[in-house]
Amino acid sequence: MGCCSRRWRWAWIVFAYLVNEAGNRSVSTASLIMSAIKIGGIAIFAVAAIWASGFSGGAFAEPATGFQGMGFVASVAFSILAFKGFTTITNSGGEIVDAHRNVGRTIMIAIGICVVTYLLVPVAVGSSLSIERIIEARDYSLAAAAEPALGPAGFWFTVVIAVTATASGVVASVFAVSRMLTMLTEMKLIPHRHFGMKGSLRSHLLVYTVVMAGALAVLFDLTRIAALGVFFYLVMDMLVHWGVFRHLRREVGARATVLLAAMMADAVVLAAFSWVKLKNDPMVVLYAAIGIILVFAGEHAFLRGRERQDRAES
Repeated sequence: MGCCSRRWRWAWIVFAYLVNEAGNRSVSTASLIMSAIKIGGIAIFAVAAIWASGFSGGAFAEPATGFQGMGFVASVAFSILAFKGFTTITNSGGEIVDAHRNVGRTIMIAIGICVVTYLLVPVAVGSSLSIERIIEARDYSLAAAAEPALGPAGFWFTVVIAVTATASGVVASVFAVSRMLTMLTEMKLIPHRHFGMKGSLRSHLLVYTVVMAGALAVLFDLTRIAALGVFFYLVMDMLVHWGVFRHLRREVGARATVLLAAMMADAVVLAAFSWVKLKNDPMVVLYAAIGIILVFAGEHAFLRGRERQDRAES
């Protein structure tokens, strides 16, 4: 099963590359269609489950037991990662018409849709299934919750939605990351080599993004990939906030209290997540630490070398 799942991951990565290589219009069309399918499908499942069971059954009727504060705070890390999609919008700002006006609106709309969707799912599942049944169903819990209303067909609808959600997420992430890397390369903030490839700089960075994503798909399972994403994202988020606080807050009109509060929240969640992972999967913490150190060391060496080169040329 693990082999098949890795092959599917590679298939989605290749699919994302082909869609992105086809151009911005292909990315926009594919993302719009797949987003409509997954959001609409999840909403149908959730409404069907709530319609069939109401709000007072399932896990909601069971007493709350075994609550652990540290585990709850650590779980917020994945919630933060779930809302990471709005950074896809900011990284794609150069592709948005009238970006100064529309980026902020788009982010608020995206977060609003996510909030509604993410609330519908747990309400539907929690009102229909017991805690034991939810654990047993795992990835198919929403289909199990909607089964009284939709029947066995719910399973196949779940497969379609899961496939569509995976494909759309990979396409959007590859698009945003490759565009961001292109921008950083043009600003001479990260190293770049053509390695004999023809085409534009953006095409090169698209290939590099796909290769890195493929390497992660081969080396780690989905749980570890998500955990690594949490570590890298939270550390990056804290550093970006610190950079804006130290150097740009007056220029961009950012409030110091908001920036500091965001850094504190990230630090608390990162500490809790690290503690939980050290107990459950300490190797992923080591992998994340090594990766972060290598990235910072490599970037530091590159920028120092570029600084010396600029001084020599001047």
